[in-house]
Amino acid sequence: MITKTAVTFKNINRLAIPATISGIAEPILSITDTAIVGNIPVDGLESLAAAGIVGSFLSMLIWVLGQTRSAISAIISQYLGAGKIKEVANLPAQAIALNITLSLIILGSTIFIVEDIFMLFEASGKILEYCVSYYSIRVWGFPLTLFTFAVFGIFRGLQNTYYPMVIAIIGAVLNIILDFIMVYGINGLIPAMYLEGAAWASLISQGVMAILVFFLLRSKTDISLKLRFPFNKELKRLIFMSLNLFVRALALNAALIIAVREATALGDRFIGAHTIAINLWLFSAFFIDGYGAAGNSMGGKLLGEKDYGGLWSLAKKIIAYGMLVSLVLMAFGFIFYYPLGRIFSNEAIVLQTFYGIFYIVILGLPMNTLAFVFDGLFKGLGEMKYLRNVLLSATFLGFIPTLFLGKYFGWGFYAIWISFVVWMAIRGGALVWKFRRKFRPLLQNQ
Repeated sequence: MITKTAVTFKNINRLAIPATISGIAEPILSITDTAIVGNIPVDGLESLAAAGIVGSFLSMLIWVLGQTRSAISAIISQYLGAGKIKEVANLPAQAIALNITLSLIILGSTIFIVEDIFMLFEASGKILEYCVSYYSIRVWGFPLTLFTFAVFGIFRGLQNTYYPMVIAIIGAVLNIILDFIMVYGINGLIPAMYLEGAAWASLISQGVMAILVFFLLRSKTDISLKLRFPFNKELKRLIFMSLNLFVRALALNAALIIAVREATALGDRFIGAHTIAINLWLFSAFFIDGYGAAGNSMGGKLLGEKDYGGLWSLAKKIIAYGMLVSLVLMAFGFIFYYPLGRIFSNEAIVLQTFYGIFYIVILGLPMNTLAFVFDGLFKGLGEMKYLRNVLLSATFLGFIPTLFLGKYFGWGFYAIWISFVVWMAIRGGALVWKFRRKFRPLLQNQ
């Protein structure tokens, strides 16, 4: 007999709180680099701009190929809810092998054209030189991060977000320690490596996280990473889910990359300010996304159980909790409006530019909550095709037209962040509408 999932405050937060902590590991890595690099005594502004450009490009690669995590989580949680978990025992190893192979192909194809890539971001001169040196080190952490993300997806499907949290904490703390040591150096022991030191700190941290998550998976679960054949019957569905999320991620990153390109074209102080703003935006996104992760894990399991009443209750509760978190973040942002900027840079012109748009970032948080929470829930339900269509519409019918309309009217830097608000409003609204339209009738018929 299958035990029904209880949709309670305790069960939701048992998943959401650890997921929030583990989810902010990636932006913490970027934020740490940004804060420390922005205060480098030699070429601090150029180093900050390079870290922002490379960070945006690497995030694009990780988000595009890291979508297997959500597909694995959705399938495992649905089979867990249906009481048939043994039927997908060999799926994770096959999915991870496919993912790592693709990551190595992409890594090999970009390493030889790295300068051309960053010229597309309008990087030139010293900024371009720093982009190349920073990327050439950090890129080797790309397969390690994808492996870690995939294993996190396995744990999430098994309704366990605690172990990913532990790994994320270790990785973030290690990265911060190594950043200070390798960027600024230790007098008489380790020379200051500045921007390259930040890249090495991130790479080492990613390697340690991959090793630890591998041993945790082996010792704490029955999931094997030994590649076994024949192919699992769900591999085809996983590939199609991943492909839909792949296209979705391309649309998502199109918006992020265009934003970076437009900010770079405006001038060094604008890309510096944008780097600070986008890192804080991503930090808050992953913070709110904890309840999306809870929706991902529990939603898939409830769907496997065919418990539509529980699913409806879950959606209402995670939105309420997510909104509460976003209100706290908004209050924090306004209270520490100026100190937050000074964490990342000591350049007065960069800070002045950042402060001019930071209020837009803060006021957009409730719309972000709708989008991120329902995004996680829809991934758990396996609704990848709809998620793809929503992102395509939001990017090409919302973000891009708003951005270029803003340019036409001379809004400058404001146009970028107003476009982000429109982008998130379309995403959140479309997901809420779809959920109500699909699951209200199922709830009434249950």
